Amino acid sequence: MVKKILLWGVGILLAIQLIPVDRTNTPVDKTKDFVEVIAAPQPVRDLLRKACYDCHSNEVVYPWYSKIAPISWTIKDHVNEGRERLNFSLWKDFNKEQQATMLKNSVLTIEQRTMPMPGYMLQHPEANLTNKDRQVLIDFFQKLQKK
Repeated sequence: MVKKILLWGVGILLAIQLIPVDRTNTPVDKTKDFVEVIAAPQPVRDLLRKACYDCHSNEVVYPWYSKIAPISWTIKDHVNEGRERLNFSLWKDFNKEQQATMLKNSVLTIEQRTMPMPGYMLQHPEANLTNKDRQVLIDFFQKLQKK
């Protein structure tokens, strides 16, 4: 009985590998990208790219394990949700009110340490922002809000 359950389990795991997950990124128009539009200083650019752009832009670098179902489904869902809330690649497409809301929410999630997501940081330790890194981003986003 246990052997039969294991065989079925392996069969199902193999079968779900055939379900495709779209991991393509829409080409980035640099004239719309946040760091270009805002003329972000290099330290801010570096922090955003290492901690935010993998879920909040069209420049996602999918890791090798993103090809394995059901992990691939979870990663794609996180990326889709991240892009829905804030897509740095499309910054110029958002109106001023949307931009202000995104900046405000970014400050909150950085302060509350809900972003970057803890699960993401396990696989991407470079995304684990220091207190100083967090303050750099918070200060920059707050400065933009006052403009």
